[in-house]
Amino acid sequence: MERRRPAWATQARTVRGTTMPRPSPAWLLPPLLALLCTAHAHPGPNFVIIMADDLGIGDPGCYGNQTLRTPNIDRLAREGAKLTQHLAAAPLCTPSRAAFLTGRYAMRSGMASRGIMGVFLFSASSGGLPTSEVTFPRLLQEQGYATALVGKWHLGLSCHSPTDFCHHPLRHGFSRFLGTPTTNLRDCRPGGGTVLGPALRLVWTLTLGTLGAGLASLWAWRTLGARWWGVGPVRVPLWAWSAVAVGVAGVVGVSLLAFRAHFRLANCFLMADLAIAQQPTNYSALTQQLTDEGRDFLRRHVATPFLLFMSFLHVHTAHFAGPKFAGRSQHGAYGDSVEEMDWGVGRILDALDELGLANNTLVYFTSDHGAHVEEVGEGGERHGGSNGIYRGGKANNWEGGVRVPGLVRWPSVIAPGLEIDEPTSNMDVFPTVVRLAGAELPGDRVIDGRDLMPLLRGHTHRSEHEFLFHYCGAYLNAVRWHNGSSVWKAFYFTPNFDPPGSNGCFSTHVCFCFGKYITRHDPPLLFDLARDPGERRPLTPEAEPRYHEVLRTMAEAARAHTATLDPVPDQLSLANVAWKPWLQLCCASRPHVFACRCADDDGQGRPDM
Repeated sequence: MERRRPAWATQARTVRGTTMPRPSPAWLLPPLLALLCTAHAHPGPNFVIIMADDLGIGDPGCYGNQTLRTPNIDRLAREGAKLTQHLAAAPLCTPSRAAFLTGRYAMRSGMASRGIMGVFLFSASSGGLPTSEVTFPRLLQEQGYATALVGKWHLGLSCHSPTDFCHHPLRHGFSRFLGTPTTNLRDCRPGGGTVLGPALRLVWTLTLGTLGAGLASLWAWRTLGARWWGVGPVRVPLWAWSAVAVGVAGVVGVSLLAFRAHFRLANCFLMADLAIAQQPTNYSALTQQLTDEGRDFLRRHVATPFLLFMSFLHVHTAHFAGPKFAGRSQHGAYGDSVEEMDWGVGRILDALDELGLANNTLVYFTSDHGAHVEEVGEGGERHGGSNGIYRGGKANNWEGGVRVPGLVRWPSVIAPGLEIDEPTSNMDVFPTVVRLAGAELPGDRVIDGRDLMPLLRGHTHRSEHEFLFHYCGAYLNAVRWHNGSSVWKAFYFTPNFDPPGSNGCFSTHVCFCFGKYITRHDPPLLFDLARDPGERRPLTPEAEPRYHEVLRTMAEAARAHTATLDPVPDQLSLANVAWKPWLQLCCASRPHVFACRCADDDGQGRPDM
C-alpha cells in the first residue's frame, strides 16, 4: 500500500507574509506555451537522472564493495552500462552540479570559488546559477517534457529580495521542485554535530585576540607614553576600557551563540515549488517522502515525455535513515544511509516497471563527487564513504575526489552488462540528453560535455574527450590527456594533507586550493593512470622517455582551454556567499527567524500556531 503523501508536499506556505501559490508565476508562461506547442511532436525517450551526494566510487557493490548492500544500484549496472572512468567536473557539490546541469566547467558560469567558501552554506546568500546559463532541463521543457527536481538543489535561491527566486530551480527548467534549496549539513539534524565549530571558534579567537591587543596597547600607552614619547597620560581609566572590551566580547559571544542556535531554522527547510513546505526539515521519513514524490511524478506523466531528477540528500552528513535501515548495515550511520538511498533507487525503478515505462526510459546514476574522507563522528566513527583504490576524496582532484559511479540503463538501446573504460564526465549528460530529446545544443557558448551515445551504442570505443581539466575552486589544478593506451594526469599543485601521511585534510575538514594549503609543482607532477590508477608513483624523465613531450602537449592544451574562458561575475565571492538577513525565507509572518516553523514533529505540514 502506498504511503499517504504528507500535506506539506502539496500545501502552499506563507513566506514572510506573502502567500506563495502553487500556480506558476508569469515568468513560467513561455515554457508552458512551449510545452503546449510541442505536445504533438515525436517524443524522445524519458529520462530519470539519479544523483547521490558524497557517494564514493568504492561504495556500490557493482564497483567492488562487498559489505554494503546496494542491490538496486547494482541492478542498473547489470542491466545497462557501467562507466569506470566517469568523472565529476569538480570535487565539490555546488560547482559539480552547476557543470552537470549546464554541460560546462563551473568556471564558465562563475560557480567556482577563489576563497575558502567553495559552496553555498546559507539559503539567504545572493549568489547562484545565473539565468543566462542554459540547463538541459530548460531545453527539454521547451521540447514539451515535464520536468521535476526532487531533493537537493544547492545552486542558489534569490538575488535581491527573498521572493525574487532568481536562482530557483523553476528558473532553470524545472516545472516541479520538492526539496532543499541548499544542502544537508550536520547542523540540520539535532544531535548531528556541527560543521560551523571551527569558523565560530576562529571568530571568537580573533575577537579576544584583538581586544587583548587593544588593552595591552592601552596599558603601554598609559605607562610608557610620557617617558618615551613625551605625551601626557591617557585620562580614561583602564577599568573603563576593560568594561568596554568585556561588553564587546559579550556582544560577539551572544551573537555567535544566536547564529549557531538559529542556523537550522534559517537554512534547513524544504520547498514545494516556490513555497516553504517544512521548516525546519524533519528527517523521520524524509527519504520515503521524497521517493514517493518521484513515484507520483512518474504516475502523473505516463502519457507524456518526462525528465525526473532525483537528487538524493544521502549520503551527505548529517546521516539519517528510517526505522527499516537505522542500525542495520555493517558501516554504521553512513552504511545505513547508503542502503536507504539504494532502497529509494529501487522504488523509482519499480515504478518504471509497474507503469510500463522502463524500455523507453534512460536511467542515469552517479554521485556529485567522491566520498568525504575527513568526515568523522564525534565518537570517532567514520562518517565518510569509500573511494576504493583511489587517493584523496571530496574537495581535491586526486582520483578519489573526482572518479565517481556512472551507470546508464536504457533496455531497448544499451546492451546489458556493458563496461566502458574510457574517460567520461558528468558534463556529458547535457549533450546526450539534449540530442536524444530532439533539441539543439546552444550555439552561442562552449559546451564542454560530449555525447555519450556513440559509446553506449557501441558505435565507437573511443571517448571524444582527449583532454579534461580539473579545477580546484577557480584554479586549474590538473590536466588529463587520453593518448593512446595512456591516460596522463599532470598536477600543477596538490593539497597538503594534514596530518602528513594521511589521506585528507583533517584539520580543516576539507582541502583548500591556495596559499599555505597547497604545494605547487614545477615541473608538474605527472602520472599515467593506466599504469598507476592510485596515483602513487609520479613519473620522472628517467622513468618515462616521453616525459617532457607529454608535459609540453598538456601545457599547450591548458593554454588553449583557458583562452576560451570569458570573464563572468563571481557567484561564490564573499559578498555573494555571505548570509543576508533581508533574503531570509520564513514560512511564518512573524518577523524573527526563531518563529520560522511551519510543520510540527509529525511532518504533516501543520504550521505552528
